[in-house]
Amino acid sequence: MSQKNPTLDVNDSIAKSEAFIAKYKNYLIIGLVAIAVIVAGGFAGRSYLQGQNEKAQAQIGLGQRYFATGEWDTALKGDGTFKGFEKLAKGSAFIDATNLAQAYAGICYFNKGDYKKAITFLEDFSPKGDATISANVLAALGNAYAADKQLEKAVSTLKAAADKADNPALSPLYLLQAGQILESQNKKEEANKVYTDLKKDYPTSQLASPNYQNGQVIGAEIDKYIERTK
Repeated sequence: MSQKNPTLDVNDSIAKSEAFIAKYKNYLIIGLVAIAVIVAGGFAGRSYLQGQNEKAQAQIGLGQRYFATGEWDTALKGDGTFKGFEKLAKGSAFIDATNLAQAYAGICYFNKGDYKKAITFLEDFSPKGDATISANVLAALGNAYAADKQLEKAVSTLKAAADKADNPALSPLYLLQAGQILESQNKKEEANKVYTDLKKDYPTSQLASPNYQNGQVIGAEIDKYIERTK
């Protein structure tokens, strides 16, 4: 599966959204598909996949085609050749492809608007191995909680995703989402702390770096979030 700047689309969608909660569904459909591309790329091609895991991984490859074209029902339930992510997700807990199928199934259900089933599968995903992959799936779970109006869980899960990623490319985006959810609950003091921690912990990130206009410094993107929650 192609990885044509998968993080760029989700990053732009989230970072530029001034009303994330009100518009989360439009942005998250794009964002979670991008996360799935990252997840698939992270698992694909690992040489240690053997036996049943290789067979399951081959099935994952078949399902990716349906996923990429937004055929969520077929991606979940399968066809004559492909078993479906839902069935693959119920395989052996010791098979890495099973873990990946849980992420795919959860994201498929999210896109179908069935947030509770999305949460069930995404909660079953085991955050292990590559920190970026695990962080992105945690972020997907946080977004599913937000869509299901479980806002406290959404905030804590997005914060956990930021901690797991621990890098200036992804962590600030997850923290921004967490802060915006807190703002939607009128928890300005908590939101302000999230934003100020973002600026302090990731000063080189796109959100925290100074912006320039006509050669003049106009402040960082995160500053306006900090200012409005004082």
